[in-house]
Amino acid sequence: MKVVVIDGQSGRMGQVLIERVKAAALPCDIVAVGTNAIATSAMLKAGADAGATGENPVLVNCRDADVIAGPIGILAADSLLGEVTPAMALAVGQSPARKLLLPVNHCNNVVVGTQSMTLSKLMDEAVELLRAMCPAAN
Repeated sequence: MKVVVIDGQSGRMGQVLIERVKAAALPCDIVAVGTNAIATSAMLKAGADAGATGENPVLVNCRDADVIAGPIGILAADSLLGEVTPAMALAVGQSPARKLLLPVNHCNNVVVGTQSMTLSKLMDEAVELLRAMCPAAN
């Protein structure tokens, strides 16, 4: 199973998610795609199996991903302080992959009906959802 983790800015959210997924020993290959080199580097240090930076890697990896994970802003053009281009948001949105979106209420994206959680709690929930998506992990 191919899991594409997309993150920007410092890459901290993607880094923590990858660390948690690796610690849970889920049977998946993780491709880290950063909107900038700092984010990609952080996710690679966390243990991603592969990594790339920029718009084209988002477009390419969304085509055959089984799961795309990241902050909800990856669906909105110009989010993450402008790091998500319209083409990136379109690629994520049009991908047939399941989306594991972390409801971070930043960049004018407020998700109604979600409770405010710490990054740690968000990651716990994300790993459990990903575990349920992994065929061999059940």
